[in-house]
Amino acid sequence: MDGLTKIAPGTANVGITDRPEPSLRPGHVILEVEAAGICGTDIHIVDDEFASRPPVIMGHEVCGVVSRVAEDADDTLWLGRRVVSETYFSTCGTCIHCLNGRRNLCLERRSIGSAVDGAFAPRLLVPVANLHLVPAAIASEAAALTEPLACVCHALLDPPIVTDNDSVLVVGPGPIGLIAAQVARASGGDVHVRGTARDALRLAKARELGLTTSLVGDELGVFDVVIECSGREHGMTACFQHACRGGRYVQVGLAGRTVSVPFDEICFRELTVTGGNASTTQSWQRALELIDADAVDLGILVTEVVPLAEWERAFEATRSAKGVKFVLDPR
Repeated sequence: MDGLTKIAPGTANVGITDRPEPSLRPGHVILEVEAAGICGTDIHIVDDEFASRPPVIMGHEVCGVVSRVAEDADDTLWLGRRVVSETYFSTCGTCIHCLNGRRNLCLERRSIGSAVDGAFAPRLLVPVANLHLVPAAIASEAAALTEPLACVCHALLDPPIVTDNDSVLVVGPGPIGLIAAQVARASGGDVHVRGTARDALRLAKARELGLTTSLVGDELGVFDVVIECSGREHGMTACFQHACRGGRYVQVGLAGRTVSVPFDEICFRELTVTGGNASTTQSWQRALELIDADAVDLGILVTEVVPLAEWERAFEATRSAKGVKFVLDPR
């Protein structure tokens, strides 16, 4: 089958190749992929800034329909159902992190789209334990964004960072930033989103969501909570500058490289600095609760659904901020 593949290590080395069909194994299902979101991590894999094990099909934000179920799984529950999937293909299951429900920190973690074949292909093999049913009211292209929502929930809700009436600054109005802004608002925060001139389309989407916005260079005060979602050095510096004394700084964006930031501000302002590494089953449950409660709008973030063959255009549009979220449909 055709799959968008990281073919070999190094910058680029990505293209559609003929990959083996997934083979059903105990404890697993095969999904017919309906939608797979392009994530910043996929860009980092292309640029060789995020670890992968080529040759491997990329893509980890997925919504699909279960077409085959292993004999040891409950096919009456899953067969023919539309689902989203957690991203871990395997972890050790015995380390302190796995035993405490934090398999995102397992040193032996292997994830779809980087270590094993992922969702940028017509079919995908995942463990049945990864599956979550999709609410009927949400379209598949929006449901694929449950994964980044779960990552944000892990960073902001476990433990809760934003409390009622907190002033919140989100730097970086990409998909993660606009999801983080919605989660912060659902937590009771008064949220402001900041970006650059190239983010005009994304800032307009933030305003459509009812959020206030500003451009880098505009006057801005300090905030109780700052959430860095750009993964850029200047975004991190801005967050340190706009965090109030005794405030909370949350790092969500990935830089993909070593950066230089004013770290002394942690001491000067007595900041609490936290981050989030991917997601946990608990954060997936929180994400689905937010969707069920209509507390977040994922569909509004989808700019275009793109055929797999047009992946280069979608990746370039993602890089250049020509929209918010581009989703590949391999059917």
